Amino acid sequence: MAAEETAAGEARRAVEAVFRIESPRLVAGLTRIVRDVGLAEELSQDALVAALERWPETGVPDNPGAWLMATARNRAIDLVRRRERLARKVEALGREAEHQPGPSEADFARVLDPRVIEDDLLRLVFVACHPVLSTQARVALTLRLLGGLRTDEIARAFLVSETTVQQRIVRAKKKLAAAGVPFEVPAAGELAGRLSSVLEVVYLVFNEGYAATAGDDWMRPALCEDALRLGRMVAGLLPDEPEAHGLVALMEIQASRSAARTGPAGEPVLLLEQNRARWDRLLIRRGLAALARAEELGGAVGPYALQAAIAACHARARTARETDWPRIAVLYEALGRVAPSPVVELNRAVAVGMAYGPGQGLAVADELAAEPALAGYHLLPSVRGDLLARLGRAAEAREELLRAASMTRNARERALLVERAAQVEREGRLRPPAGTAPDGDAGR
Repeated sequence: MAAEETAAGEARRAVEAVFRIESPRLVAGLTRIVRDVGLAEELSQDALVAALERWPETGVPDNPGAWLMATARNRAIDLVRRRERLARKVEALGREAEHQPGPSEADFARVLDPRVIEDDLLRLVFVACHPVLSTQARVALTLRLLGGLRTDEIARAFLVSETTVQQRIVRAKKKLAAAGVPFEVPAAGELAGRLSSVLEVVYLVFNEGYAATAGDDWMRPALCEDALRLGRMVAGLLPDEPEAHGLVALMEIQASRSAARTGPAGEPVLLLEQNRARWDRLLIRRGLAALARAEELGGAVGPYALQAAIAACHARARTARETDWPRIAVLYEALGRVAPSPVVELNRAVAVGMAYGPGQGLAVADELAAEPALAGYHLLPSVRGDLLARLGRAAEAREELLRAASMTRNARERALLVERAAQVEREGRLRPPAGTAPDGDAGR
């Protein structure tokens, strides 16, 4: 009995692993057939249930994706026949069956054609990230349809209830249907604006995994991996879009530091204290190659490519002392012109402080003190605390670091800031002497 239970558990894990890989293609292909992303996901879930029932007995098929698609497609046809609102589709299928021998086989083959699958995936990307949806809805729907995550996994990742995530997904599907969002790639004139929405969603997912805004964990690596997979997919589907490659470059290089960003107990490790031997050189090479591709396509001044170039400065430095801080400051200045933001300016304050001294960095940071967008942003007092400590103004530095600690919602980050405040009180300085955020930049 124990052996049977073990085998069943292994089969279930195999089914779930295959489904996570195949589900984006499955939903994409079904959406093209039924023209309803919500219905397509329901059909894909039906196929999963069927696989969970059959595969533990029969084994995983040689082509699991084809098996799932065949099962889902057959259920789609059954559903079409049952629903009056899809009567015309039934009629069309019937006419096709009369005039073409084996039409279902031909249609099935087309659905599984790799070129068609890629086109369908690209369409699904733009549907899931459609601007008609709120940012939260886009993130939840993208992780569900393209990341293959279950509702409970998305809820855990973003520290919200499963009900909240489920409601966001349901509302998103209804809104897409009500708005009549077409299952298509935007026209050339609309592509740039729509692509920015897609890249924004992928980057939001990555950032939440890279430096969690709340909770007990500093990082959530699974979200970083999901974002990387999505980013690589988009870049592969849109090989001539420089900003898609710029975002992949940024995420690859940032992700390369993951193993060095936390200590044995899960505590954050600052960039200047990280063991660079633990940085993933393969991810760095992939990131630099993606950055070169973005620049080759004329995207050197895009916001993601510029951030990737900043990350590359850290990646290329063999030691913390070799970091080219003047270039980083220049790149942040360029980023501020392309994508102006108080957070970008705060990042520039860190770089200026490292390149030209804490006094100049503090002057930049102080100009942001009255910025409404940073009123509750804990990294502003955190940056000021670091710079004040370097200027020998220990009492003020301690006060700012404690204020930052009271503002963050991440337990690990709070502990780090409290410890740095205590260090200033004990020693009158900080080690390392700059880089408030764990990766040397103020932003996430």
